[in-house]
Amino acid sequence: MNYPANDLERILLSEEEIKVRVESLAKQISKDYTDTPNLYLVGILKGAFIFLADLARHITVPHKVDFMALSSYGATTESTGEVRIILDLRQPVERMHILIVEDIIDTGNTVHYLQRLLKGRQPASLKTCALIKKQRNSIEVPVDYLGFTIPNVWVVGYGLDYADTYRTLPYIAELKKEIYQPR
Repeated sequence: MNYPANDLERILLSEEEIKVRVESLAKQISKDYTDTPNLYLVGILKGAFIFLADLARHITVPHKVDFMALSSYGATTESTGEVRIILDLRQPVERMHILIVEDIIDTGNTVHYLQRLLKGRQPASLKTCALIKKQRNSIEVPVDYLGFTIPNVWVVGYGLDYADTYRTLPYIAELKKEIYQPR
């Protein structure tokens, strides 16, 4: 990882903190879905791919994994509020037990849109798991499994990015404002 360390303001969540919390979430999900057939993990690309991989490896009940890609950001750091589907699921999810796996809940727009969309496809159940949620005024969306709540700052690492960089950092860090809001 050849990212300049001075791009980062501070580390918010260490690699170890994330590992422990992901394992704890997987344990709770496994317990809650013990007698549930057709658990379908839906990872939201690109950001959730690392979280989903780690989470899925620790879930002990049978499950399938698929991905969706949605966009609510243009070429800037501000959400447009409009959500577009870039990649949809590969199979129908009627009567499946869907667990949306998201990296971050920022404004809440994307998860709100996705929950409404997937509920319309008549799953047996629909729950949401998010690694982090920002403390900010956003659309309140139900989150059944939440890893961490963080301040309203731009974060990178563990799948989260700025301009498709910093995703593979093993921790979550606050990005310095001058990196994403140059003068």
